[in-house]
Amino acid sequence: MTATYRNTSAHTQTDIETDVLVEESVDALHHIVVWNDEVNTFDWVIESLIDICNHTPESAEQCAMIVHYSGKYAVKKGNFDTLKPMCEGLLDRGIMATID
Repeated sequence: MTATYRNTSAHTQTDIETDVLVEESVDALHHIVVWNDEVNTFDWVIESLIDICNHTPESAEQCAMIVHYSGKYAVKKGNFDTLKPMCEGLLDRGIMATID
């Protein structure tokens, strides 16, 4: 996307046009959402978040607690191409996850 900005300065009385390339960061707006269930244990979800999503043990534990008490939680943010294999990895382990 290219945006054109016009800057009119009272000091120079000239118009300065600058084309600015605006990078669209739409890809970075995706999240992996993990949903609560009655099947998977805390330990399994924590281990999976560490192995698949590269969480620290502390972060994985916090995410698992939030999922349990809130019903769902966005455990990872990034572009779709990065998140897709992570989401599939969680699904392969029986953890309900979606990309939002």
